[in-house]
Amino acid sequence: PVPKHFNDPSSNDEKKVMSDLPTNDASRSRPGHRPTEDVENFWQELLYIVVMSVVLAFGIRALVAEARYIPSESMLPTLEVDDRLIIEKMSYRFREPKRGDIVVFKPTDGIKERQPDLKDALIKRIVAVPGDTVELVEGVVYINDQQMIENYTFEAEIPPTDQHYQWGPEVIPEDSYLVLGDNRLNSYDGVFWGLLPDDKIIGRAAVRIWPPGRLGSIDSEDPIFEFQP
Repeated sequence: PVPKHFNDPSSNDEKKVMSDLPTNDASRSRPGHRPTEDVENFWQELLYIVVMSVVLAFGIRALVAEARYIPSESMLPTLEVDDRLIIEKMSYRFREPKRGDIVVFKPTDGIKERQPDLKDALIKRIVAVPGDTVELVEGVVYINDQQMIENYTFEAEIPPTDQHYQWGPEVIPEDSYLVLGDNRLNSYDGVFWGLLPDDKIIGRAAVRIWPPGRLGSIDSEDPIFEFQP
């Protein structure tokens, strides 16, 4: 005769064998476990990841770097319309802004007086730093009575002769800068609204990330300006 426990599912032996088999159902191995707990844990972890990602993104943007794009022709030929840049914010924690730096900044009080609705950041180049005596004559910059030869301006080969582009002479006070656009005759810059306070500076234009054909550092290895007595 065939042993009973091979053909009788109610056999105590078979029940014992089946109870020893592993199971993939986690709920059977954890008494009181609810399947919804896994779903709840998943959404809690996902929410945590999203929140931390947002916090890190805002932290990096506020303290380290952020992306910006160029909306106008005021910085031609250095920067073209729709260029995408990385604005770094760390270097000015260790050094002062210097002549030649391209900086992004919040609207100054002088800008707000003339354009109260202007909220967007601006981008210009620093041409004068604290302690400089500056004068602009027919678009030519003089620093401490020396002519500044600028190799980056749109008018580098043909100096501008606009009689209205005059400024100074004026001594740049502490924690302030004179910033101008490289496209000198098509730029709403310090000639019109005054000096840039240090606390309005957001950061320095460091790298162009778009378009691909002009990808790279904004800084030039060649001297971009010199002084002529």
